[in-house]
Amino acid sequence: MRTSIIFLLTALLLSACGTQQLPPTRSAAYYFQEGERLFERELYEDAVASWERVRDSYYSPELNILAELKIAEAYYLAEMYVEAAATYESFLKNHPDSDHGQRVLYYLGMSYYKQVLPANRDQTATHNTIVTFRNLLKLYPETSQKVEVEDYIHFCRNRLAQHEVLVGRFYVRTDKADAAIMRLEAVLADYPDFTTREQLYYLLGEAYLQKEDKTKAVESFNNLYANYPDSKYIKKAKKSLSNYF
Repeated sequence: MRTSIIFLLTALLLSACGTQQLPPTRSAAYYFQEGERLFERELYEDAVASWERVRDSYYSPELNILAELKIAEAYYLAEMYVEAAATYESFLKNHPDSDHGQRVLYYLGMSYYKQVLPANRDQTATHNTIVTFRNLLKLYPETSQKVEVEDYIHFCRNRLAQHEVLVGRFYVRTDKADAAIMRLEAVLADYPDFTTREQLYYLLGEAYLQKEDKTKAVESFNNLYANYPDSKYIKKAKKSLSNYF
């Protein structure tokens, strides 16, 4: 009886194995089209998964390039800007002479720009935005996005200047006049297009007063008054000067 049961189970297993259907192998073209359908439905991460199958299949160089571009675009639209930037960077490294270079540089710059933090935070993304967009203008000076890109660069340079002013303010508050002066004077030299110098002039004047350089202090406060006659810092500057004269 036991022998009969074992024989029956073995027969059933063999029968099952004989009729089991393996899943059909999908082509790279299938996964590419699947990614397109998911992308149109704004299922960006699912679309990325499909296009990664295309990329990893190495079906053809042309299809791989399209898949890489689609992956980066999906990350960007999903607001996954770190992943988008990494994918665009990888594309430029792997395809330095691609006809898609201008578009890739633009969206790489935008991926960094979307990561820019307030002036009191880390400014790595701000630096990366400037470097990328300057490279775009250098390689493609006739780009139709020139004015837009220049505006982004201007914004980011102002953000970097604001960051340096905040560092200078910290040094003034901690009585580190030399460090404050070095930072703040560098802003004047390195960022001539910096548009909000109100606090900078005031802090620079305070730093020079800490150094007992009254001439430089008065010069800084005069710049404050001349450029920002309604500034809230003027009253503070007058009070500081009255303590030294």
